[in-house]
Amino acid sequence: MEKIVWQSLLYDFYGELLTEHQKSIYEEVIFNDYSISEVAKDEGISRQGVHDLIKRCNKILEEYEGKLHLVEKFLHIKDKVDKINTLTHDYIDNRDIELIGQIQNISNEILEEL
Repeated sequence: MEKIVWQSLLYDFYGELLTEHQKSIYEEVIFNDYSISEVAKDEGISRQGVHDLIKRCNKILEEYEGKLHLVEKFLHIKDKVDKINTLTHDYIDNRDIELIGQIQNISNEILEEL
């Protein structure tokens, strides 16, 4: 998975657990593609300070994922829903009764995960 996509998912799930200051700087650098120098100048801190804060935020977000596994569960469920959609389309095209059993199994797995 691309690094920016992974960072986005982590931030979507755990970003609210960062301080306002951390969120502001993280969003500017990671999502708004501002340079570390631009953010440092705007915030009145050193480039090293911005760099360290981004690194620390990434570590914090990774630690939350390491403990809670919400992104992992989300991606796993998303994959299963994609499979259900594919099987549903295959069923509509072929009217294969075996596909209904597969759809039910995947649906039950999702319910168990939740």
